[in-house]
Amino acid sequence: MEKTKVVGQTRDARFQIGARKTVDVPAETVWIFLFSEAGVSSWLGKISLENFELGKPFKTEEGIEGKINVFKPNSHIRLTWKPRHWTNSSALQIRVIPSKEKTTISFHQDKLLDPQQRDEMKVYWDAVIGKIEKELLK
Repeated sequence: MEKTKVVGQTRDARFQIGARKTVDVPAETVWIFLFSEAGVSSWLGKISLENFELGKPFKTEEGIEGKINVFKPNSHIRLTWKPRHWTNSSALQIRVIPSKEKTTISFHQDKLLDPQQRDEMKVYWDAVIGKIEKELLK
């Protein structure tokens, strides 16, 4: 009997979600926005940027906590992500991918517990990408 694969399920039986958007904005402008106070607030929540450093734990006003594990300027960031209502932490990677005058913004989150967390984060990242696109195209 063959096991049915669930959408977004990984080999280790956890789940993942990805969201991408290509915008007609240079990559440097996208990166600068994503890591400005308004940009971080749009995808992570309200936090003092002084408390948002590589290797240091952080917690937003909304209760999202984690730690930045990798920060490569103008390329990508990797961090742990745990909203206050979750019992687990997930892994989040954000990439800024240049292509001529356009840029792709990519959010990839894994180590999600189940399809419900995956669905929750799909709704979240789709909304985030919409907000970011709107801000960048002002």
